[in-house]
Amino acid sequence: MRLSYLQQGEGKDIVFLHGYLASKESFAPQIAYFSQKYRVTALDFPGFGGAEALPAAWSVGDYADWTLCALAELGVSFPHVIAHSFGGRVAVKCLSRGGVFDRAVLVGCAGIVPPRTFSYHVRVKTYRFVKKIAPKFAEKKFGSEEYRQLPPLMRESYKKIVNEDLRGDAKQIARPVLFVNGTRDRAVPPASVKVYLSCVPESKVFWMEDCGHFAHLENPLAFNAAAEEFLQ
Repeated sequence: MRLSYLQQGEGKDIVFLHGYLASKESFAPQIAYFSQKYRVTALDFPGFGGAEALPAAWSVGDYADWTLCALAELGVSFPHVIAHSFGGRVAVKCLSRGGVFDRAVLVGCAGIVPPRTFSYHVRVKTYRFVKKIAPKFAEKKFGSEEYRQLPPLMRESYKKIVNEDLRGDAKQIARPVLFVNGTRDRAVPPASVKVYLSCVPESKVFWMEDCGHFAHLENPLAFNAAAEEFLQ
């Protein structure tokens, strides 16, 4: 599979893993900053940016497998990793296998499935019923905005990704991890971050005030400073 990536700078390796429906360019402020002291590699996951389409409905584990192969192909060994949202899911999966990444900075890290409430189960049953009689209406009414933008194969992959809880993988992580989260992040609430902190022995959190799910872009100066201090 052809790789779509950016690589620049010299020194210790840092790998950037982007979020869902994003691309390597979503880390532009970080790439410009860290490439002054590190060799930076930013990847486009298959299905996004300039990368090729998915060959099948991939899970988080499949994306992790691909990431390891891509880094080996590019000659990147034991790098630091900075990942956002879905990229954080992939980083957690990779970190759980050991010997992949050195230190990790995970911003808005997804992967903790919240408890399924009664209203959630009612909504799922309603969706399944409506889908049988009016599938297009069901997708428009019940599917998330992310989900509605995806072609059929990506939708199957998306369902695998968002329904996989990564607590078990997080408990296997033996490397230092800095979780960065905006105090106004609605996609990854504080409760999810606290679960990760309880699972990863050598972890800490940096809260970014008045930032949402894209904290690294909303306040790149503060994010870059916190990440740089942690990675030193």
